[in-house]
Amino acid sequence: MGLVTANDALLLAVGLAAAAATMLGGSLALRFAGRVHLVLGFSAGAVIGVALLDLLPEALRLSGAPGSGLSATTVTVVGFLAYLTVDRTLLVLAHGDAQHRGHFGAGSLTVHSLLDGVGIGLGFQASPAVGVALAVAVLAHDLADGVNTVNLSLTGSRDPATARRWLIADATAPLAGIVLSRFVHLPPGGLALVIALFAGFFLYIGASELLPESHHRHPRAWTTVATVLGVALIWGVVRLSTP
Repeated sequence: MGLVTANDALLLAVGLAAAAATMLGGSLALRFAGRVHLVLGFSAGAVIGVALLDLLPEALRLSGAPGSGLSATTVTVVGFLAYLTVDRTLLVLAHGDAQHRGHFGAGSLTVHSLLDGVGIGLGFQASPAVGVALAVAVLAHDLADGVNTVNLSLTGSRDPATARRWLIADATAPLAGIVLSRFVHLPPGGLALVIALFAGFFLYIGASELLPESHHRHPRAWTTVATVLGVALIWGVVRLSTP
């Protein structure tokens, strides 16, 4: 084993910062559970914003070759329909009990966070500049990831202890992804399709679960304002993190 390099130390720092940001976002969601309709509305906007403003454009950028953008958007549609199919199949098997959604949604976000870590690690393999750019983008939306993980878990299970366990899993996932990236060599085209798939997942989560749930709990104008603010925040974050 060689000595720890400056890149290794930076990657570790990024992983720990991602964990801290995710934990902070989730803690805020748990702390203000009494205003969960506003947090859910905000989360719906943030999840949809991440899918449309962050993940899908990044997938199209990584696709590179002319005509491959169609493949990325097709995979996004496949991701949306796959999540819908699995979600409704589980609902039928559970005889209408929607508790599985808490685990399925939070688990999907946790896997996304794992891929965030893998993406950061692969970015640093390409060059420090690419790695830093990816790290900034990931850190910027990790706060929303923590909020969204807790809210998705609470939407299904209504159990704060379960939400905390998923929050811990989501917080540690980027660091695990960074470690995993040391053993993965994925071409840009393959990474683009994975990102596009999760864009479809998040579109379904935001539009079909979080948005209806937030409005059902508190059908007021402020809930809609919170959703718009969630999208606006992600837009601002993407603008600031784009070179």
